[in-house]
Amino acid sequence: MHSLVITFVKTVFIKIKNWLSRLSFRTGVIVLLTCVPFYILSFAQMALPISAEAKGILWVILFGLAKTFQYGGLTILGVEGVKRLKAYFKKDKTTIE
Repeated sequence: MHSLVITFVKTVFIKIKNWLSRLSFRTGVIVLLTCVPFYILSFAQMALPISAEAKGILWVILFGLAKTFQYGGLTILGVEGVKRLKAYFKKDKTTIE
C-alpha cells in the first residue's frame, strides 16, 4: 500500500513537471517574477499590528506562495531558459543604443 501511494505521488509530480515544462519562456519569466511581491509581502506583513500567531500564519502562506512561484517559474524555464536569463543580465549594459 505504501509503495503504491509513493508511485502515485511520483507519477502526479512528473505529470505536473512535464506540463509546466511545455509552457513558454515568457510565461516562465512572468511566473518567476510573481514570486517577488510574495517575498516582499511575507516580510512586510510583520509590521502589521496583528497577533504573533496571525503573523506566523500569514508568513507561512505568503512565503509558501513565493517559493511555489519561484520553483514553478524555474521549472517552466528549464535549464536553457535559465541560461537565457543569465546571458541577458550579463550583457554589457554600458552601451546605450
